[in-house]
Amino acid sequence: MTSSSHRSSNPLLQILTLVAILGTFVVNIWSNLAPIGGQNIGEIANTVFADVLVIPANYAFAIWGIIYLGFLAFGVYQLLPDQRTNATIRQVDYWVILLCITQSIWVFLFTLRQFWWSTVMMLGILLPLIKIYLLLDVGRRRVSRQEKWFAHIPFSIYLGWISVATIVNVASALFANNWDGWGIAPATWTVIMMVIATAIGAMINLQRQDIAYPLVIIWALVGIAIRQADVAIVSITAIGLAIGLGILLLVNQLKGRPKR
Repeated sequence: MTSSSHRSSNPLLQILTLVAILGTFVVNIWSNLAPIGGQNIGEIANTVFADVLVIPANYAFAIWGIIYLGFLAFGVYQLLPDQRTNATIRQVDYWVILLCITQSIWVFLFTLRQFWWSTVMMLGILLPLIKIYLLLDVGRRRVSRQEKWFAHIPFSIYLGWISVATIVNVASALFANNWDGWGIAPATWTVIMMVIATAIGAMINLQRQDIAYPLVIIWALVGIAIRQADVAIVSITAIGLAIGLGILLLVNQLKGRPKR
C-alpha cells in the first residue's frame, strides 16, 4: 500500500472531521446562549449595525439551520466505511477541519466586537470553502446521488451564504470605523455589492449548473429587500436582481433538461 492510499484510508481523519463539525455546533450554541461579549451575533447585527443596508432581515439567518444540517450530514457521510478510500472526500476533510477552526474563532472575535479581525477571519472561512467547492468540482463532476446531497449541495449552500456574509462583514467593519464611503452614498454601495453578488451567482450557475449557490443569493436579496423596504433604491434593486437571477436559473434549468 502506498503512502497516498494509506492517507486516503485513515479513519482518524474521518473521526477528527466529525469532531470538528460537532465542535463548531457547540461554539455556535454557546455564543447564542452565553456570548462572551454580552450580546450574541444577531443582537449585535440589530443594534450596532442596524443602519447597515446590506444586512438581510432576521428571518433570512434561519438558513444557518439548513447549513448546519447539511454540514452534519456531510460529517456523517464522510465517516461511512465506503468513503474511507474516497480520495476527494479525504482531501476535503482537511479543509473542513480548518474551516471549523476559523469559523469558531470568527464567532469569538465578532462577539468581542473585534470587527476588523473578524473580517480577516471571515476570509479564513471563505477561502477553505472555495477550496472545498473546487475539490468537489461541484456541478462538473458526475457523482452519486448520495455525494451530491451530502457533500455538493451542503457546501454550495454554505459557500453561497458565506459569500454574502463576507460582504456584510466588510460593510459592518467599515461602518464601525465610520468610513465615509469615499463620498458615495451607503445605498449606492449596497446596490453595487448586490449586483456583484448576483453576477457571481449567475456566473456559477452558467458555468457549473449549480442551483443551490444562486438560490442562496436570491434568499439573501429578498431578505435585504424586506429589511430595507423603506430605502426604495435598495429594496427595488434587490427584488429586481432576485427576479432576474431566478429567471436565469429557470431558463438554464429548462435548457439543460434532457428531451424525451
